[in-house]
Amino acid sequence: MKKILINGGKKLHGKIDVSGMKNAALPIIFACILTGKKCVLDNIPDVTDVNLSLKILEDMGAEVIRISRNTVSVDTEKLNGMTSRHDLVSRLRASTYLLGAELGRFGEARVGFSGGCDFGVRPIDQHQKGFEALGAKVTVENGCNRVVAGPQGLRGGSVYLDIASVGATINVMLAAVLADGKTTIDNAAREPHIVDLANFLNMCGAKITGAGTSFIKITGVTELHGCEYTIIPDMIEAGTYMVAAAAAGGRVTVSGVIPKHMETVTAKLIEMGVSVDEDEDFITVTSNGKLRGVNIKTYFYPGFPTDMQPQFGALLAAADGTSIITEGVFDNRFRYADELAKMGAEINVLGRNASIVGKKKLSGAPVTAVDLRAGAAMIIAGLAAEGKTEISQIEIIERGYDDIVGKLRGVGADIRLVDDGA
Repeated sequence: MKKILINGGKKLHGKIDVSGMKNAALPIIFACILTGKKCVLDNIPDVTDVNLSLKILEDMGAEVIRISRNTVSVDTEKLNGMTSRHDLVSRLRASTYLLGAELGRFGEARVGFSGGCDFGVRPIDQHQKGFEALGAKVTVENGCNRVVAGPQGLRGGSVYLDIASVGATINVMLAAVLADGKTTIDNAAREPHIVDLANFLNMCGAKITGAGTSFIKITGVTELHGCEYTIIPDMIEAGTYMVAAAAAGGRVTVSGVIPKHMETVTAKLIEMGVSVDEDEDFITVTSNGKLRGVNIKTYFYPGFPTDMQPQFGALLAAADGTSIITEGVFDNRFRYADELAKMGAEINVLGRNASIVGKKKLSGAPVTAVDLRAGAAMIIAGLAAEGKTEISQIEIIERGYDDIVGKLRGVGADIRLVDDGA
């Protein structure tokens, strides 16, 4: 069993290069299905979720070639629709994107129920609403979601999403790019990875406008072609290292980022007393370890990202004063609180709210990564704590962070990956 061991109390100094965004890479990988051609994707993060998505396509008949560690060629000409393996898709939340991609290309999709981190119920009712607006019918058969286009194929339609769902926005975009006519998505998600997907599809010949706003327009085309595309940097990975530097103290430059994507994270760090300097493609965080408590409310982009909430929870546990975190997206995002309590943190959770009474020092302890971002929070807490922290179930962390141990070691953290063979 692999574990991460951390001896806390070491200040961090140096530069960390940010990898490509997992949440952008995943829908783009599945979008390759729509082209039926070869696409070369650069800046692909070498993480478990991405590698699993590539395995799903390869198992369906796509030709997947790893050109380098972070560049992959995906040729979906011979991909067979409706053949994804249940045991693979059930391990990946993003496998839901197979529905829109298969429906767009083949007029029919059949995909087993997806997996991923447990943040409570994450239904696909908004996805279904979007598919039905394009004339498709959605049913559940033998443990699979099945979507079938109408007799005349997919036709453009108007979609209003009840919530600004990232997944539903992506799936409607995937289904609509080859549909007949124009499609509009109102109350669309605005996240940077929505924009990245639109840019990729447009490079392949799609006609999408408005991505990054709440109103997206899609004019269907008859076919797409392949392209070479570079994935945007991972804003959540960048934010995680910014928070790690604030927690441990020192001076760290996070390189290869888009500072605009980091505005809410940067603002909260500055409010806590951390120095943050920006340039065109890097951010430098300087911290003396003296932190002030703040209040945070997560919400859909451009609000404060829910995927940064656990990391800030760990940071606030070592800040002066009482902080309140309100979770505005998921029902079950405070599972990490019990793990932080093992390190001496004082966190009281009531529904979607958590009250955190900060302490000068946390104490190292054996803890578990209960989900992807909670695992990152454990690392941050371990860097700031006195003594030794042992983190188990780290396979969850490897789902979304490309060489997090190596990158932190490179800036002076006393952190290592061990495998006891159990």
